[in-house]
Amino acid sequence: MQTLRFVVVPQGVRQIIPPLLNAFIALQKDTALVNVVGVVDSFNQSMIVASNYYNLSAATTVALLFIVISIPQTRFVERMARRDRARMRAGNA
Repeated sequence: MQTLRFVVVPQGVRQIIPPLLNAFIALQKDTALVNVVGVVDSFNQSMIVASNYYNLSAATTVALLFIVISIPQTRFVERMARRDRARMRAGNA
C-alpha cells in the first residue's frame, strides 16, 4: 500500500496526466485552427444558400467537412507528439 501511495500514484500523475492534458489542448488548438481557416466563413455562406433555397444540405456538408478535416488533423498531431515523447525518452535513457 505504501509503494502504491508513494511511488506508483505520483509517477502515474507525473507521467500520464501531462500527456493527456497535452492531447486535450492540442485537440482544442487544432479545432480552433480549422475553425479559423474557413469553417465559419463556409458556414455563413451555406446559411445564405439555405435561406435563399430553403435547403440545409450546404450547412450539413460544411459540418461534415469540419469533422472530416479535424479528426485526421488531431490524429496527426497526436502521432507527432507520441514520436516526440519517444525521442525524449530515448534521449534520457
